[in-house]
Amino acid sequence: MKVAELLYKNREWKLERNDENLNYENAQLVLAYGVRNSIEDKIFFSLLKEKFPNAEIALSSSSGEIYSNDVYDDTVAVTILSFETACLKTAQIDITDFPDSYEAGKLLINQLPKEDLKWVFILSDGSSVNGSQLVEGLNSGRPEGVLITGGLAGDGDHFEKTVVGLNAAAEPNKIVAIGFYGNNLMLSHSSFGGWESFGLEKTVTKSHNNVLYEIDGKNALELYKKYLGKYAQELPGSALLFPLSLTSGDHPYPVVRTILSVNENDSTMVFAGDLPEGSKVRFMKANIDRLVDAAHDAANQCLEICRQNPKMAIIISCVGRKLVLGDRTAEEVDMVKDVLGPDTLIAGFYSYGEISPLRPFDNCVLHNQTITITTINEIAQNGN
Repeated sequence: MKVAELLYKNREWKLERNDENLNYENAQLVLAYGVRNSIEDKIFFSLLKEKFPNAEIALSSSSGEIYSNDVYDDTVAVTILSFETACLKTAQIDITDFPDSYEAGKLLINQLPKEDLKWVFILSDGSSVNGSQLVEGLNSGRPEGVLITGGLAGDGDHFEKTVVGLNAAAEPNKIVAIGFYGNNLMLSHSSFGGWESFGLEKTVTKSHNNVLYEIDGKNALELYKKYLGKYAQELPGSALLFPLSLTSGDHPYPVVRTILSVNENDSTMVFAGDLPEGSKVRFMKANIDRLVDAAHDAANQCLEICRQNPKMAIIISCVGRKLVLGDRTAEEVDMVKDVLGPDTLIAGFYSYGEISPLRPFDNCVLHNQTITITTINEIAQNGN
């Protein structure tokens, strides 16, 4: 297995890391995460196709790009992979062709052959897709032991439009699945948050999918504004600083839910994932040191699973973390680098939602406000 990466900005290639002299004409997969106006630009896609003529090319808009151990904005981070024995299968769907995100996820996973499938990497529109329903659909067709990870595309802190593409310039409403096949693949994954819960646990008493109406029989938006205090005037942007911790029959382990928008007319809040009626929620707030420590814990968990320094690590971290960390954002990437070592190539992006199991190689879950890591290596045919 060989990996390399490039950084693109202002219509120029700015940086390159290709320690193993990977021949770009032999690349099997190219992953490009970046600013929307580049990712949806047909000229940029033509540049990729010319540079990597034989590769599957997957693109996603982002809210920040991770290249090596640095974080960039308004760029495109391009990761290039070539395997010795592993192979790939890809699929893409349009969410508007389905009645809901569950059916979309179900069909998408079933488009991939199951024999020797080890890992499915998902890049999904982050604006029109219900992430909770998507992962349920994906899990419905997941063979036991197959890892599913990925993320929802971002759009900076604008929340206007997200785009994803497969072998074409990226467009809205697309969901891409990349299946990795081969017994020589070594994988690990992790997902940690680092947010602090505060206040009493409360019950969701009225909701519909990802729209929240009432908590403990009270108007949810008004209650939320009360907890936010002065930050209530800055909604919906300030909601990224105060997510909810959710536990339910479907999620016995706490997951984090972030507000995408508020509707003042009917006093509702739209979240990035579902909040079932009867589920328990607590308000959360940021502790910067704990957010950075979560990156350290996530990287350590990956090492516990794979027991060696991986060839590549894909980080998908939430835009809410990036907004909270501010000038310290790169620290969480540095933490991962320190744990995994200098030979591990690190890439990824800041997202509107993260997809990863809570327990090793279990069903995938939609997360918000977490840092998720997927590591990959390939055992050479000679066993080294």
